[in-house]
Amino acid sequence: MPRLVPTETDFTSPEPRGGSLTSREADWSGLRVLVVGLGLSGFAAADALLEQGASVLAVEGQEPAEGSDLAERVRLLEILGAELATGEAGRPWFARGGGAQEACAAMLEQAGTEVVVTSPGLRPDTPLLAAARAAGLPVWSEVELAWRMRPAEGAAPWLCVTGTNGKTTVVRMLTAMLRANGEEAVAAGNVGKPIMEAILDPTRHGAIAVELSSFQLHHTWTVSPQASVVLNIAPDHVDWHGSLEAYAGDKGRIHHNTQVAAVYNAQDEVTRALVEQADVVEGCRAVAFSVGTPGLSELGLVEDVMADRAFTADRATTALELGTLEDLTRDGVPPAPHLVANALAAAALARAHGVPPAAVREGLRAFRADPHRMETVLVAEGVTWVDDSKATNPHAAAAALTASSSIVWVAGGDLKGADVDGLVADVADRLKAVVVLGKDADAVAGAVARHAPQVPVDRVTGTEPEQAMADAVSAASARAGVGDLVLLSPAAASIDMFSDYGQRGDLFAREVRRLHGGDGQVPLDG
Repeated sequence: MPRLVPTETDFTSPEPRGGSLTSREADWSGLRVLVVGLGLSGFAAADALLEQGASVLAVEGQEPAEGSDLAERVRLLEILGAELATGEAGRPWFARGGGAQEACAAMLEQAGTEVVVTSPGLRPDTPLLAAARAAGLPVWSEVELAWRMRPAEGAAPWLCVTGTNGKTTVVRMLTAMLRANGEEAVAAGNVGKPIMEAILDPTRHGAIAVELSSFQLHHTWTVSPQASVVLNIAPDHVDWHGSLEAYAGDKGRIHHNTQVAAVYNAQDEVTRALVEQADVVEGCRAVAFSVGTPGLSELGLVEDVMADRAFTADRATTALELGTLEDLTRDGVPPAPHLVANALAAAALARAHGVPPAAVREGLRAFRADPHRMETVLVAEGVTWVDDSKATNPHAAAAALTASSSIVWVAGGDLKGADVDGLVADVADRLKAVVVLGKDADAVAGAVARHAPQVPVDRVTGTEPEQAMADAVSAASARAGVGDLVLLSPAAASIDMFSDYGQRGDLFAREVRRLHGGDGQVPLDG
């Protein structure tokens, strides 16, 4: 297995002030920090730094339109004493092209910058970040800053989650398990609160379930999770990272300094390699999860029982029951294998934290998925309609397409260059019919023609969102019969036609309910 680590292989970063900024109690006063980007995470970082007495210059390339969220953030930071460069004044910091790096280096020097806190949207090869690295300046994510602002004593442990797909589901499940154990747990990072808000919240959290993207992890250096997991790796965001290997390597950074358990997917060899190559705390264990029978130091499935052979004293001969598939069944629909795998991954993190099996099971029973993630819209006339609009890449759709043996698949959108041939080949025997729409409809239809030529394909040619979805639902209904699953799992982004995947899913649900005369609130039967 090739080494899957990005450019910063040694996990070291220049340290300001002799490496003393490692807790909230450190002397942050007067530290000159450039905060790049004023989204939620950038604002939270700037706010926290100002509270600690740092000198903040916040830059944002967008113009803060009157009444917008951005304008309100700018107003608040001005009141708190930040220096701001937004819109036209901020754009030179984001410049590209000839001479941009030199210009950014001069601006960094003129500002007296000591630390750069960067937005996760900024690629590593951006001239500003290249100039900062060349000048020997620390470049931190908001996540890195948040870790350094934890209190020196009594800080809540972090349970960290990453992967191409399933992150939010696992964090939600994990949070439910922690709360079932009586803890004041919180979800943070890419789901729930910005991590900085969670750190500064005066609530004494038992643990923080942290969802981390590869973008955030790239500039994260000193975080030491109690337990960490990479759920899966599939091609995504290669344009940002430069290669699939660098993308996987940045995901693997989540295991660096893990204390108790580095968790991996036994059915994904890349995630195993990332654990093998990780520099963890002495005594940290590698723990696997899978939907197969669990081996030693694994969590898995024994018939319909989720079992733990990792966190039990007699794991060589016995396993602990953590719940059953019935605990994950919703609206009479049994869980798809990927949802079971997510539950086992969440359970591994919870068990590493010390959550007992009974609370794991209670958390699974309490869990409800976020909208547009394998969400049953209704069951009518023997047909189950499911909204999985969040499946914005082929890997996510592949998981959803294991949910039934007879599927009418609604797919398409902006594939962002992804290949769907492998996906269609793998699920060809499950497809009853396919309805395609969006920018790359022809690419999906072509893959079906090559790998499942017996499967009928209906093309939606319109591009107006509401009418296109109405046509897609109508076409799917005409193909579906008793026992079938109609699945919106596009395998593609929504940006070609819809405002976001949420709108795409909402329109699908609305048209399904309208087709069956429902009120848009509850299933009609089943």
